[in-house]
Amino acid sequence: MALLEDIVLTDSIEIKTTPERIFNFLTGLVDDESYRAWHRDDHVSLRWVKGRPWEEGSVAYAKEYLHGKIHRLKFMVTKVVTNKEIEYAPVSRLLRRYFPKNRFFIEQRGETCVFRASGIFRHGWVVKTFFKKQLQQNLASVKSHMKEEGQNLKKILENG
Repeated sequence: MALLEDIVLTDSIEIKTTPERIFNFLTGLVDDESYRAWHRDDHVSLRWVKGRPWEEGSVAYAKEYLHGKIHRLKFMVTKVVTNKEIEYAPVSRLLRRYFPKNRFFIEQRGETCVFRASGIFRHGWVVKTFFKKQLQQNLASVKSHMKEEGQNLKKILENG
C-alpha cells in the first residue's frame, strides 16, 4: 500500500480566443485588482514577493477563499512555456509534499483554445480513513472554484 495517494483535479473549458490572449491574461495577474477581476467572490489579494511576476523562480503570496475559509498561499512559479503552460507549487517543502503542483495549460484547437487547470492533492490512509467526508467536501469545493475560474476567464476573454 502506498503511503500517499494522488488525486488530480482537472477542469477545462473551450474559449473562443488565442493562446496569446489566455497567456497574457494569466501573466497579467500581478496585483489585487487583476486577481480579484478573475474571481471576485473568492480571490482576495495577490502580491509578488520575489522576482518578476510569472517568471520561473518568482514567488507570490495570495489570499483566497476555498471551501468557505480564507487561505494564505505562498507559491513559486516552477515552469513557464509561453502561450502554453504555467506550473506553480507551494514554497513550503511540507506543503509541497501534499500539494506538489498546480498547472494552467493552453491548447489551441482551430479558432478556439482549451484552457485546463489542474492540481495534485496527496493524502494518506489516515485522511482517507478518518476524514473521508471532509476530504470529499474540500475537493468538491476546490473543483467548483476551478470551474468558476474557467467560466470567468471565458466570459472575460469572449465578451470584452
